[in-house]
Amino acid sequence: MFMSQSRKLKQQQNLMDTADSYELWREAAMAHDEISGAAAWKTTDQTRLYDHVQIRQRLDRLRSYRARQDNIGLLYTLNEGIHGNMGGMGKTALYNQAKFGTKRLVEDYVEEICNALNNIASLDDDQVSHEEKLDFFHRASHCYGRSALMLSGGGSLGHFHIGVLKALREQGLLPNVLSGASAGSVVGAIFGTHSERELDIFLHPRNLVSEAKEEASWFNRMLFGKKPQIDIHEAEEAINRMVPDITFQEAYDLTGRHINISIAPAELHQTSRLLNAITSPNVYVRSAVLASCAVPGVFPPVTLEAKNIHGEAQPYLPSRKWVDGSVSDDLPAKRLARMYGVNHYIGSLINPIVLFANESSQDNGRFSTLARQLGHKSAVECTRMMHNISQNYTKNWPRFNLFASMAYSVFHQKYNADINIFPDFRNIELRKILSHLTADELMMLVRQGERATWRRIEMIRTCSKISQTLDKILENYGEEDFRHTAKLQERVKAKTKTKKPAKSEGGSVSAVVKAIS
Repeated sequence: MFMSQSRKLKQQQNLMDTADSYELWREAAMAHDEISGAAAWKTTDQTRLYDHVQIRQRLDRLRSYRARQDNIGLLYTLNEGIHGNMGGMGKTALYNQAKFGTKRLVEDYVEEICNALNNIASLDDDQVSHEEKLDFFHRASHCYGRSALMLSGGGSLGHFHIGVLKALREQGLLPNVLSGASAGSVVGAIFGTHSERELDIFLHPRNLVSEAKEEASWFNRMLFGKKPQIDIHEAEEAINRMVPDITFQEAYDLTGRHINISIAPAELHQTSRLLNAITSPNVYVRSAVLASCAVPGVFPPVTLEAKNIHGEAQPYLPSRKWVDGSVSDDLPAKRLARMYGVNHYIGSLINPIVLFANESSQDNGRFSTLARQLGHKSAVECTRMMHNISQNYTKNWPRFNLFASMAYSVFHQKYNADINIFPDFRNIELRKILSHLTADELMMLVRQGERATWRRIEMIRTCSKISQTLDKILENYGEEDFRHTAKLQERVKAKTKTKKPAKSEGGSVSAVVKAIS
């Protein structure tokens, strides 16, 4: 019996590993859960991994208020707190017990929160005023926060990111906040500068294969040609083919996505930057991508370009040059939190250093994990020592000091997110990181990105469902505000015909509401 069950589990795992669509993967994953007993685990509330008692009580209370149409009680309960880790329900461990999904209680609670929010949004203004609802939804959205997708560096292996974004987009789960460094900046720029229709064309397998052939051609000319030094114009040619000639602000106006690109300084005593429509609206996305891909020692540093008031390109910070963004800020979580209110991060991790620096990455047993941790700690201590030497004893060696500073920065970064998406590195040829890829190799990386994402789809769906609901409600309110203001003006005019308007200070909204009440 045991061997039979083991064989069935292996069969379903093989189906998951070779699935060509999320639907096929999900079917195999759910079958795996039925065989392993994880399906039964999901239907019971109890586990030490989260506070199931608190979640059950809040779920029952919300359902009770909705059933009785007690909107005031519902609003009060929602005001008590809406956040993604209520009772520990956002822990990654809750999503590692089964291949598909997690505790039914968690999924039901999130669904009920969304239903309650939509219920409040649909109420007439005489039940809960428009201003009260709008204020509540703004506060709830601010408190709950939003998700961001961070794309690591990884050279040619960055095509893994295409599969990640493709899978998220197909499920309607692609966050509007994207960051990318080095190879991640290329993929982030592609998705942040093209319309949905253009992305459909780009992501067609035939076009991906065609792009692989183009890349193979220019990589061959660069790496195996007669020129001893890599020509930056070859890289520009590839980036110009994939990224349109627009600024960060124009990209946001076109797609509604906040794309962020990390760049690192090419000299000492400067700080890294995160380029986007807020910090650098007029900078060309192309030049930012080129700078973020300028691997030290492989590509020369890059000067940024921006559009001036006459619509012409001119140098941006002309005295500064920039290099590979992953050197200093591969996953810029703190900066995204400050600019966009992000508090939930999804990381697409293909940077080889993840093997050593991220405890969540795939390993081959305890010995492998221990060896990886020891290797990373040794590298950290080594780079710290080099950095200290460069600061105190080698001030006249600028190149060594710059190298020591970059190495220190690389190994002291945090390569982790709330939800980590990474490949099975045993199937990745790391030597290809700066090599050209064949069409088959490119499509293999894209498929690996998709399958790695499918394993996390339900976790991402559950963790982002409330924020997506709030975003849709506020988006609708943006349109309704115009209609609501027009109604208020009509009602004020009607009132003024029969009674003298109340005096108010400054004509505030509260004064207008008081006048018509």
